[in-house]
Amino acid sequence: MAMGSGTTMKMIGIGLMVIGLGLALWGYQLSGSIGLQIPQAVTGSDTEKAMTFYITGAVSFLLGIYLISRTLILFWSNLRSSFWFLPFLIVLSSVVYAVVLIQVDYAGGDRWLAQWPRIFGVGADGARDMLSTLAGSMMSVMGITFSMTLLALTLASSQYTSRILRNFMSSHVTQVTLGTFSGIFVYCLIVMHAIRTGDAPFVPILSVFLAFILVFAGIAILIFFIHHIALSIQVSSILPSVVEETNASIDRLFPEKEESNANKAEDKGNEQLASLDERTWYAVPAQKSGYIVSIDHDAILSLAQDKRILVRMEYGIGSFVVQDTALVSLALTYHPDQETIVALNEAYSIGRHRTAEQDPAFGIRQIVDMALKALSPGVNDTSTAVMCVDYLTAILTRLACRQLPSSHRYEEETLRVIAIVPTFEGMLAESFDQIRGSSAGNFAIMARMLGAIGTIANITVSPSHLHALDEQVQYISDLVDRSIESEHDQDQLEKRLSEVREALKAAFLAR
Repeated sequence: MAMGSGTTMKMIGIGLMVIGLGLALWGYQLSGSIGLQIPQAVTGSDTEKAMTFYITGAVSFLLGIYLISRTLILFWSNLRSSFWFLPFLIVLSSVVYAVVLIQVDYAGGDRWLAQWPRIFGVGADGARDMLSTLAGSMMSVMGITFSMTLLALTLASSQYTSRILRNFMSSHVTQVTLGTFSGIFVYCLIVMHAIRTGDAPFVPILSVFLAFILVFAGIAILIFFIHHIALSIQVSSILPSVVEETNASIDRLFPEKEESNANKAEDKGNEQLASLDERTWYAVPAQKSGYIVSIDHDAILSLAQDKRILVRMEYGIGSFVVQDTALVSLALTYHPDQETIVALNEAYSIGRHRTAEQDPAFGIRQIVDMALKALSPGVNDTSTAVMCVDYLTAILTRLACRQLPSSHRYEEETLRVIAIVPTFEGMLAESFDQIRGSSAGNFAIMARMLGAIGTIANITVSPSHLHALDEQVQYISDLVDRSIESEHDQDQLEKRLSEVREALKAAFLAR
């Protein structure tokens, strides 16, 4: 069976996880921890056999997780970034704490009351009234919190770009705040339900006292949340968070630049490309529409090696693919089998929106959108656009020091995969082309872009990087000639252009 059958491997992984849980339960029964004993004639009853079940079950479970780990990682990533997951965990914890504390009150509540009567001395009616008031207050505050969150989302979307709303929704501060108020509300309801009157009265005094303490914690969290909202809608807070996420993606995907045979591999691939035009290519259709969130390059290369085929990717990370259009193409003399089609689709994770997990260009896209909104006639916020260029410089500077992957993947001397990979030149164009197009006549933006190019030129000696930077300088020079009317501004920009050209020349000579 080829390694490319992703569905089969997932089914095997699920089966191994079920077997592992079954063996662990069997070992638990065998050890006598619960009342259901397995007949000795079948299993024996010694401790060593129980430990064997435990160990075998654990190995089977972990192996099953490994086989479906890619799906679990994607699921966990989506779960963590969802708006409801953390509040749900907090509410669930509140339920557990309420139940546990009520049981503690059943076991030793009278002792607590006897030792500290002034602190815990509250009757059933008073406790019920207080908890009812606290629960109602928490619901009111939670409604205010929702309103403030929606207002912040609306302002950020209209002032900057709707693409940054995901960053607001994934904010742990907002999620913890909503979860805290919801959790206190649920906690008060459960404790209030446990209060009894009549012949056998019961007041969970410790639980009621903790509810009183939790309200003070909720007030502190509300004050901090207001402070957080006021900061989070400022561009000086939004941009660093986007850059941090993008840099983390760059660090995760691209290693530090080293002397390697990457350029030789690229040249070797280019020598073989001429013969590829003569081959017959069969398209593998995409099974769904959406943005490509991640690609399992190792799985594609493994499949190409097992099937002895050449795979050409038609879309890269962050691209939008339409269902039933070519996702990849295969150089074959026959139509690909269904197993190969399914396996190749399994290597792609397609979602409804882009993420920065494997897509650093998405972070750049967010910042560029903010700069374009700032440069629009309706907003005309040059300072925000300048900040965007500064943070784009930080990303590109980090990217210039990284070893980007080759688009050609080999099995020894045989080309197996032609991938679509991110390039510095593409990221540079993504960063500056649209901003430059919207900055006609804007001295501050053009000057800052020239400064950014000079900064990047000082840290890279790659010929392709320097050539791309030189092209950007020429584009800005043309824009200066067309759009700057003031002679003073023209002189200043021409001076900047000369300085940047000298820096590029020095970098070319230093390589």
